[in-house]
Amino acid sequence: MNFYKYFTRPEQLDGYENRFRIPGLAYQAAQTGEITWKQAEPYIMKDPKWAFRYALHILNHRWPEAEPYIMKDPWWAYGYARNALQCRWPEAEPYIMKDPWSAYLYARHVLKRRWPEAEQYIMKDPEWWDEYKEVSGL
Repeated sequence: MNFYKYFTRPEQLDGYENRFRIPGLAYQAAQTGEITWKQAEPYIMKDPKWAFRYALHILNHRWPEAEPYIMKDPWWAYGYARNALQCRWPEAEPYIMKDPWSAYLYARHVLKRRWPEAEQYIMKDPEWWDEYKEVSGL
């Protein structure tokens, strides 16, 4: 949320000059043309959610420079593999597999098969374990 828009003179607020260091505000500012995408990239890339959105909606392809940040969040790593890469992402799998929901979704929608290495993590959540067993044929 861009709370600066609610002020008539936002430049007088503390922190205004550093506002683009916040990934979401940098993304919004680049979208509206207040700054360039190149200026926003260093801030966007460090937040998995905004890096994923930038790669998918702005670049329309993978963003290798942001991948070390994206892969550390299982949910956004799964989304990045499914939507931006549209293939398996082995480097992120150690992170994805530790979250039962993300691991289940990754196995179902990216690998499209059973994922034995992640089963010990998926089974920690009964809901996702039941779903996983149903689609993987266990």
